[in-house]
Amino acid sequence: MTERRIPPGSNGSSPGVTTSGGAVALAEIGAHHGAGSPGDAPAPLRIISYNVRYFGHGTRGIASTSAAITRIATTLSRLSPLPDLVCLQEVETQSLRSSTMNPRWHPEETQLDRLMTELHAALSRAERRERFVAYYFPAHTYRLTARTNIYTTGLAVIARDTFRIGHHNAERPHDITHRRRVRRLKQTRICAHVSFEHESGQSFDVFNTHLSLPSVFAREFWTGEARMGFGPNQLEEAKVLADFVRRERRSDNFIVVGDFNSLPGSPVDRFLREEGGFVDAFAKVRCLSEIEARAFPTAGFMNLRMHLDHVYSSERLEWLDFAGTHPFGHKGAFAGLSDHVPLIARCRLPGSSG
Repeated sequence: MTERRIPPGSNGSSPGVTTSGGAVALAEIGAHHGAGSPGDAPAPLRIISYNVRYFGHGTRGIASTSAAITRIATTLSRLSPLPDLVCLQEVETQSLRSSTMNPRWHPEETQLDRLMTELHAALSRAERRERFVAYYFPAHTYRLTARTNIYTTGLAVIARDTFRIGHHNAERPHDITHRRRVRRLKQTRICAHVSFEHESGQSFDVFNTHLSLPSVFAREFWTGEARMGFGPNQLEEAKVLADFVRRERRSDNFIVVGDFNSLPGSPVDRFLREEGGFVDAFAKVRCLSEIEARAFPTAGFMNLRMHLDHVYSSERLEWLDFAGTHPFGHKGAFAGLSDHVPLIARCRLPGSSG
């Protein structure tokens, strides 16, 4: 599956929506959002990281539903202020799972196409003029036949159409998967990367990822009390991720978000902070210890509540707040829409004058 760049207001069917190879062009659309005078401090960025569980939470992930896509799009459209960036995990393209209970509106439509159509429709109904562009990053495909997918996996990055986009790896997301056994069955894990230019002229990089669950073939899975983030396979993926961020970032301003399937204080989390030099934005803003951060669940499975989603960054970013972020299982705008809740953060890039 090649890159899908969805322009504002598109339903995904217009010619030129799908790019197939070749050099990546710079995209600059519209006036810069909230631009001020030269030398002014850049306006804060509002960033969301959200595992949407293939828009199938109501069916326990068995099948996607149009109601789930509509509800998530509408909830995003009602946020005030609107986000500047939305990073999604567990997003499909086309498959039996994605379309059995959610028929496509046109043959080429993907989940991200539908989400963007619904998001822009909701913004129009609310008489909000903001528009977004979206990039899809394919990870894995389970096929029934050569022409029929059972289900697919992937990531998405949605951004305001006022940002300049200098680079992305949607055509070839970076594979971070650690494979030892059952290599053919192992689900591919990737890292998405988009490089932006802010209104102030500052560049910043966004990395979106979804790490594997701890391997059941590792002894630690059966002998340790805590498992999420303690798997040797997860630590290897974290090392590949950190190396990729180090090599591919276009600036010293970078953000790394996603579903890490890892608890605060786990070997994965500690490696990324202590060896990778990443800042845990949530713990920093809330002044939380590892134990306190674990007590704030971002995901739930049956009776389990776990802090698995993270927002990391370089030290240069100033993190302001996580307003609108609620623990899983508590009341909030996104309650009941997925088996995860979004992390909603605001940060400020360093001033253009340094």
